[in-house]
Amino acid sequence: MSLFMDVHTLEGGVTEADVAAAHAADVATQHKHGVNYLKYWVDEQAGKIFCLVDAPDAEAANTVHREAHGLVADEIYQVAEHA
Repeated sequence: MSLFMDVHTLEGGVTEADVAAAHAADVATQHKHGVNYLKYWVDEQAGKIFCLVDAPDAEAANTVHREAHGLVADEIYQVAEHA
C-alpha cells in the first residue's frame, strides 16, 4: 500500500457539508478496492478538496471516487509521510 494525496477543483466553490457527504460515500465504497481514505481538507471558497488515501495504486483510489460519487481527482500524487 502507498499513500496518495489527490486534489479536486470544483468551479464555484464547495461546501464542507458536501465534501463530508462525498467522503462518507468513499468510506462506504473503499473496501471493495482495498483502499482506505484517511483524511481530507477543504478550501470552500477556492473549490479545492485534498484527500489523503492509502491505496494499492492511484487508479484504485480514483475508482473509489468514481463509484462513490463521480468526483474523480484532477491530480493525484504519491506521497511519503515525514515528521
